[in-house]
Amino acid sequence: MTERAALEELVRLQGERVRGLKQQKASAEQIEEEVSKLLKLKAQLGPDESKQKFVLKTPKDFDIAGQFDPMIPDAECLKIMCEILSSLQIGDFLVKVNDRRILDGMFAICGVSDSKFRTICSSVDKLDKVSWDEVKNEMVGEKGLAPEVADRIGDYVQQHGGVSLVEQLLQDPKLSQNKQALEGLRDLKLLFEYLTLFGIDDKISFDLSLARGLDYYTGVIYEAVLLQTPAQAGEEPLGVGSVAAGGRYDGLVGMFDPKGRKVPCVGLSIGVERIFSIVEQRLEALEEKVRTTETQVLVASAQKKLLEERLKLVSELWDAGIKAELIYKKNPKLLNQLQYCEEAGIPLVAIIGEQELKDGVIKLRSVASREEVDVRREDLVEEIKRRTSQSLRIC
Repeated sequence: MTERAALEELVRLQGERVRGLKQQKASAEQIEEEVSKLLKLKAQLGPDESKQKFVLKTPKDFDIAGQFDPMIPDAECLKIMCEILSSLQIGDFLVKVNDRRILDGMFAICGVSDSKFRTICSSVDKLDKVSWDEVKNEMVGEKGLAPEVADRIGDYVQQHGGVSLVEQLLQDPKLSQNKQALEGLRDLKLLFEYLTLFGIDDKISFDLSLARGLDYYTGVIYEAVLLQTPAQAGEEPLGVGSVAAGGRYDGLVGMFDPKGRKVPCVGLSIGVERIFSIVEQRLEALEEKVRTTETQVLVASAQKKLLEERLKLVSELWDAGIKAELIYKKNPKLLNQLQYCEEAGIPLVAIIGEQELKDGVIKLRSVASREEVDVRREDLVEEIKRRTSQSLRIC
């Protein structure tokens, strides 16, 4: 096996380990440590010259210190995150922001050595779950940090607020003398100006305890959390953690460029699984089933040899923009068709029978209430649209 092949195998195995830890819902600290190992292995691997090369390109007028303002796309990402979370209607939320450079500067002036940076960050990041006393005891008792250093850290990381806190820290006699921290604070002040223009500054909190993604984030970092509200009847208290997160990682893509060029990047991710767990719990508390289809009505038959009639009706509904379907069996039993609707969450059933055909009507059944009414065929589309629009307003 060649040296490159051996490295590729190590990368594959390490990738499997990272995926396994995520599936097992291991601690964020453990996952970050393994991700860091994976990135280092990929950096050692470098580009495969035998494969087609790709070129990383940046805008011609890109200038990280000049024309390009990284806080504009950062603010846009936060705007997008707020829009998504608001549209999901999963409850009130707050987006916490910090900056990797502020973290670096803060720990430096507090006296944290480079060798303890990562482990102390992992302790600080627990402040949203445990008290400061517990965090301090962990840093001092388990990680060997001097008590006076921990106290200096505590003076900073227990603070959170808006742009006024940023302005206050810009006047801090120690923090303002650190180059990295000063750059981060100036960018955050600008970020809050843009967030105000976007109308979302009330959803954002500057939180000095936020410390995540330290292997790749280079600037602004953020995560969204649901605000605790009293549990409704039948609900258990939710403890899902953050539901969205992101940040700036200007150094990550360049790791895969042979020339090591700096490529500006910012992004966000939505915690789909965590959001699903919230929605499912609330639906269970309301005794509602999760719909597995967008179908509004099932076209069913009450007797045998009515496949052609079902096909005619479903075609009429499709032409009218109704989301309809039918069971593909030639002669399905009515009970089976009704059970299918209940399992899939289809709200309405349009039933065709021999008597209905003679009378020129369709029997429309509500799956939830099991109530049935005869609707004239020419009025069926309007009636289905009326009922489905009512259910949307209720939701």
